[in-house]
Amino acid sequence: MKKFGFPLLGKVLGSAFGTALGTALLVATPAYADTHQSFASEDIFALEYVGDPQISPDGSHIVYVRNGYDIMTDSATKSLWLYRLKDDTHVPLFADQFNYSQPRWSPDSKRLVFSSNRSGSNQLHMYYLAEDKEALLTQLPKSAGDLSWSPDGTKLAFTMNVKEGKTEYVKSVKLPTKPEGAKWSDPVTVIEKARYQADGSGFLEPSYRHVFVLPAEGGTPRQLTQGDFQHYGPLTWQPDNSAVVFSSDQHPQWEYRTTESDLYAINLASGKLTQLTDLPGRESQATFSAKGDTLAFLTRDNEPVPYVNTNLAMMDVDSGQITILSADLDRSIADYRWSGKGDFVVQYDDFGKRKLASMNTKGKVNELVDNVSGTSLGRPYVSGEFSMANNGTLAYTSGSSQRPADLGYSRKGKSRTLTNLNEDLLGHKTLGQVHELNVASQFDGENIQGWYITPPDFDANKKYPLLLEIHGGPHLAYGPHFSAELQRYASEGYVVVYVNYRGSTSYGKDFALLLDGKYSSKEDFADHNSAVDALIAKGFIDSNNLYIAGGSAGGIATAYAIGLTDRFNAAAITKPVINWVSKVLTADSYLGQIRNQFPGLPWDNLEHYWQRSPLSLVGNVTTPAMIMTGEQDRRTPISESEQFYQALQLQRVDSVLIRVPGAPHGIASRPSRMISKIEHTLAWFARYKK
Repeated sequence: MKKFGFPLLGKVLGSAFGTALGTALLVATPAYADTHQSFASEDIFALEYVGDPQISPDGSHIVYVRNGYDIMTDSATKSLWLYRLKDDTHVPLFADQFNYSQPRWSPDSKRLVFSSNRSGSNQLHMYYLAEDKEALLTQLPKSAGDLSWSPDGTKLAFTMNVKEGKTEYVKSVKLPTKPEGAKWSDPVTVIEKARYQADGSGFLEPSYRHVFVLPAEGGTPRQLTQGDFQHYGPLTWQPDNSAVVFSSDQHPQWEYRTTESDLYAINLASGKLTQLTDLPGRESQATFSAKGDTLAFLTRDNEPVPYVNTNLAMMDVDSGQITILSADLDRSIADYRWSGKGDFVVQYDDFGKRKLASMNTKGKVNELVDNVSGTSLGRPYVSGEFSMANNGTLAYTSGSSQRPADLGYSRKGKSRTLTNLNEDLLGHKTLGQVHELNVASQFDGENIQGWYITPPDFDANKKYPLLLEIHGGPHLAYGPHFSAELQRYASEGYVVVYVNYRGSTSYGKDFALLLDGKYSSKEDFADHNSAVDALIAKGFIDSNNLYIAGGSAGGIATAYAIGLTDRFNAAAITKPVINWVSKVLTADSYLGQIRNQFPGLPWDNLEHYWQRSPLSLVGNVTTPAMIMTGEQDRRTPISESEQFYQALQLQRVDSVLIRVPGAPHGIASRPSRMISKIEHTLAWFARYKK
């Protein structure tokens, strides 16, 4: 919810659902006088969006996570809100100074388990709907994830990290005892694992993720899985409540196998572990049919390429026969649910949009919803989630180019939006309008879909500076979705263009693989350059004021582009890879990236790594460049940015290096950092406006 430092605390009256905590945090007035008619940086703190919408099995209620920001702490807020469909009542369930997540309904729709830090650490809590009561269920040493109810509603399964004990090597080290009161240096960190770091987490504590079961009334959790392996959700139960199914790779060399996992079932009574699948690649997200005779799951093969589709599959439990249902769709299935008729509702990305569709057991698809969107606030990435009631009713995140996610609802083919979370902030503002753009790439004629945003009060008879903004991934996708960052650029008078260049998802496997072995290259630059020329041809672009920006894969593409052309006045390069040899040997993604994106190890393929590196073209660069990276980035370490900055300085190219203290790869995860990124970019471009 919106919090600005002087919240109004008030009782939610007239509803049995609003008193779970006695009070709800409601805010009527922002901490600043909003005099802006267009989108301003401080507005970012006031944005809200719906996340994790969960409709009850009986279809009567929807609970969701209401995401916002606290301007006083520069942090995210997560409250739980409830929508009662019978009378369209929308009330806060848990909305205070604590954070709430993972709401999951019991099978009878009468209870709600969730995770919260309201007891001092992230623990599981239970809310009883009719009684309007809440209970603390656990005192866990680590946060629980992948919450799953047993079909009879008596138990909860979840996953949790369990710390590994001391290794034989560590036990063998003999150190002298520190005298009492002595001040020695901090102990060393011993790293023995292949996977030892992760962006956003830093150096990882050696641990294994295991499956646990807990009585729904609370009590002592019981660890079900054993061994030095990782066990992943989502979790599902066998219909007779006897076993829990999960995904894991139990191979001795699992650390090095980034594209492998199988489905396993662990029996609660005997502890017997049964392997259910053994396909090449990953199987995950299993669910049983109502009768328990069929197991559905998601699967993707282990081909050593940067992109493969994820398919929906069905397995006959008795015979083990597997059928791939979505092979003809040529889109990745991100999520699915069994429908009441024995078929499925599936979620997939298509031409820059996230869609929900019915899919029968023959693979036939019938589109239901095409506006699942709005849970990525910074840039216009395809995003969104859904859930389904037993009767097929859908709850989902409903967004647009003008609004972040609200609560969407679809029943019997009719959809509506139930909330208006940002109307108070955006309803009186003039936002940039988003327009679709389709161009033929100058490289090979490949059709490239994109969009451009015109500034508020746009006049086609005037000339505007153009900003080309490039998405990350590269196997991700932008679309006609709300973007705080790009709206800010538009509000300052820029026409902003962005495209789903070759390699982007939502266009099928072949299009995604057009960057295989060519990341970055002249090919993807041609896709971007074609969009720039197409906008200039429309007559409202000032061709003397062209700018380029991008983050992560977009940062790589930006750095590569200014080595190929000098047409841009200035560049803003965020969290890039500059030298692929140093990147893959320092970043957290090295195990999978070398296997899937390169022909082999860097010392055996130096020429290939060098050709893909923006550093190979740095001698051509004359474009003024701003480079920004988080100091704690382990996906594209800041040493990459330092290499480029020093190379530009050696050539006397006007450049600036911006280090973001404490930030991982996701620089914009805190609102002040998002604002800083935007405003530094705007100031940099303003220096070079002609």
